[in-house]
Amino acid sequence: MSNRTEGKHFLRLYVAGATTRSRQALRHVYQLCEADLKDRYELEVIDVYQQPELARDNQIVATPTLVREFPRPIRRFVGNLMNAAALFGDPDVPALAKAAS
Repeated sequence: MSNRTEGKHFLRLYVAGATTRSRQALRHVYQLCEADLKDRYELEVIDVYQQPELARDNQIVATPTLVREFPRPIRRFVGNLMNAAALFGDPDVPALAKAAS
């Protein structure tokens, strides 16, 4: 969570193992970030099987879960990440809005 500068997003993606669903979620989040937050994001991927204490401490009960830690407020999106535009909180971002429809 270093270098939280103005305009930079810090995201955490919680996944469960190296499943097809986990890989799809990761690919989708990367596509969204690269399209709309290029060079303005940091993404941490947490496998809840390898780090169950992080899932417990952050009250993660389902995967995939994408959490925007910064900028505040914290926002969570659970499950199908196709509607992640609300997570970024910017309805004016074209690619995110398009992906959400």
